[in-house]
Amino acid sequence: MNALMNLFSAFGLSTAAGLNAYVPLLVVGLLGRYTNLIHLNEPFSVLTHPVVLIVIAVLALLDFIGDKIPAVDHALHAVGLIIHPIAGAILFMSANSATGAVNPLLAAICGIIIAGVTHGARATARPLATATTAGVANPVISFFEDVISLVLSVLAIIVPVLAFLLVLFFAVMLVVLLRRLWRRRNPSP
Repeated sequence: MNALMNLFSAFGLSTAAGLNAYVPLLVVGLLGRYTNLIHLNEPFSVLTHPVVLIVIAVLALLDFIGDKIPAVDHALHAVGLIIHPIAGAILFMSANSATGAVNPLLAAICGIIIAGVTHGARATARPLATATTAGVANPVISFFEDVISLVLSVLAIIVPVLAFLLVLFFAVMLVVLLRRLWRRRNPSP
């Protein structure tokens, strides 16, 4: 049962990394350092080191501010094509490290794919929001992405089943949205 909960946690954390790479890393590091809610085996315990936590916090702050500024947000999304999947891999492997239920290479691949797809969907939707609202909605959307990433990260550690269910809900909503967009662009004869 513990292995299954760690797997649910891994899915939640890597999905959160697709929305904001730094928030789940910071949540895992802080909770690993100051609580017994998560145990990080080597080499992932480095996330709990004070210097690493400060660096992640600074990066999270810079990302939080930069993602609210037009043009800077698009540049951050481009860089995020690499950063978010790497964060997803680290988080999936760290959540899996306590039980080792999943091969580390497979865990890394799962984290890369989950965070990459989540970030890809986010980065694809943002230009649409920019075009339809002249960029006015981008800071609001970015703020909600950050909040969802934070909530999902905390839930992935405290209530992994709920985090996993939220990930499934987001995936279903994404598929429904994509199908609607596809139908609008390609109407039936």
